[in-house]
Amino acid sequence: MNLRFVEAFYWAVSLKSVTRAAEKLFITQSALSSRIAALEEELGVLLLDRRDKQFRVTVVGTRFFGYAQRLLELQRQIKGELGSDSARAQLLRIGAIESVVHSWLTEWLQQMRVDHPAFELELTVETTPLLTEQVRRGTLDLVFAALPAGGEGIRTRALQPMEMVFVGHAVLHPRKRYALADLARFELLTFQRASQPYVALLDMFRSGGIEPPRVHAISSISAMVQLVEGGFGIATLPRVAAERLAQRQPLRVLNCTDALSPLPLHASYREDPTSTITLAALEAAAAFAGLKAPRRGAARTTPLSKKSMS
Repeated sequence: MNLRFVEAFYWAVSLKSVTRAAEKLFITQSALSSRIAALEEELGVLLLDRRDKQFRVTVVGTRFFGYAQRLLELQRQIKGELGSDSARAQLLRIGAIESVVHSWLTEWLQQMRVDHPAFELELTVETTPLLTEQVRRGTLDLVFAALPAGGEGIRTRALQPMEMVFVGHAVLHPRKRYALADLARFELLTFQRASQPYVALLDMFRSGGIEPPRVHAISSISAMVQLVEGGFGIATLPRVAAERLAQRQPLRVLNCTDALSPLPLHASYREDPTSTITLAALEAAAAFAGLKAPRRGAARTTPLSKKSMS
């Protein structure tokens, strides 16, 4: 039995789409269909119902799916024990929100390169809704986003939430401590409308009985930083990212009487019986997600209150 044909069937069923399975395996749709047809001919049964345009798995196909998973896992174990897979590149398609990119992504990838020399990266930086949709469709293997991805076959692990802070210009915002009423006099910059940081920021002012200031929705951390540097306003950023950026740009974390709600972080992925790289990457990322930013050259602030705005 050709395991490439088994793999084609496994991913077609997992992703509920011949098209998306072909994208996953980097082959054409016709080639993937041919592999499944050859497998059906060898087994003497129909695995997929092709009577209309709906994707349907036959009763026999559902039974064989479990065998397919075990066959692919056994293949992976044999290659791992015999060392025949050691030199082959292990591609991992990763998606991440910008907050992760500006925090611990680089250190994590450097460690991955040391621990897994065959590791090959394909990185997508996008907003949470797009990332969760892409992992659901199978175009990404592992995503780090502010919300968990849903869908059959998708697994999610909650990572350490990211502490959010107000960030101002080091010269224009020199006060040692800011109250909400002080912040209300500035224009504020945060992430997209309907995102958790945007909603939490408005709720924070409303809960304090203060009319919310003008809040600008910016999808890019780099753009927010440039605007703060230009004196446009005060931004809300993950502390790790803010303190890293403050080491080389005129920014400072503002000490405030009220704490912003932390940014949730979730890792969502689809298990791959042909490879262990996804789970290895997740375990390594979970360790880096809990690390704090180095404080060299950054303004140290006193601990904020733990008031939750979620």
